[in-house]
Amino acid sequence: MAKKKAFALRVDEDMLKAVEKWASDEFRSTNGQIEWMLSKCLKEAKRHPKDKKKKTNEL
Repeated sequence: MAKKKAFALRVDEDMLKAVEKWASDEFRSTNGQIEWMLSKCLKEAKRHPKDKKKKTNEL
């Protein structure tokens, strides 16, 4: 698993409430929901980083 880095994120209060509600509906933490959303968007934009471990195993 990749090393995780903490950082501060400023978000509009209403947007955060919407993310918190969505996270609750999906049985995720707010942090987990934001990570999932970012990953989904990166994949859709074909900008998701390559999985080094998976790539090594394929060789």
